[in-house]
Amino acid sequence: MTQASIYLSKADLARRHIEDLIISRAVKPGDRITTREISEALGISETPIREAIRSLASEGWLEVQMHVGAVVASAGREQLREIYALRAMIGSLAIELGASSYDARRMAQIDANIDAATLAVEAQDAVRYIQLNHEFHTLLNDTPHSQWCLRMLMNLSALSSAHSGFKVIAGRMADSLAEHKSIRDALKAGEFESAAALVRLHENAAYEAITRELQSDNPAQTKNAG
Repeated sequence: MTQASIYLSKADLARRHIEDLIISRAVKPGDRITTREISEALGISETPIREAIRSLASEGWLEVQMHVGAVVASAGREQLREIYALRAMIGSLAIELGASSYDARRMAQIDANIDAATLAVEAQDAVRYIQLNHEFHTLLNDTPHSQWCLRMLMNLSALSSAHSGFKVIAGRMADSLAEHKSIRDALKAGEFESAAALVRLHENAAYEAITRELQSDNPAQTKNAG
């Protein structure tokens, strides 16, 4: 347990653990999430885990199915266009609202994220890149002035977590990283309108990559290339 986790409730710990499983693709859409397995992994009782599952289900990360229990949720293909359009609007709005929060400390965190993502791309480590991609968008949205943006983005990320195209569309990792760098550079220059516009282009590019894959000969393999 890290020092930061000391301040989290057991339900929060369970929630974070389940989110990490979904984001890292350790569990996939339709996979069951059982209180027993989470309890064994974290060494906590099942009561706070049930609380975490109820919370995650209310936000779209999980679906609670009769006679089955909690399973990892996913968006249908017809929902992806709407989801990525919303991600674009929310992400750009977060930058506009949170402009004053992109100080030296936050930019250092974004730089560190991009440095780690560069290594992941060089190693073609899709699992690691998926985690860093999620962290990058969290850093953009998690400002004192854009907490509702962050909350909505996390919900949308949950709904699109099934579509982790970095594992399938290998070239998308490099393109995504280049787009992250452009957003970072605009923020560093204080060009917040440009950064917001780049976020919109970034989310649209992710959707277009998914669309191309859906139209390929192996649509069942399509996954989230944000």
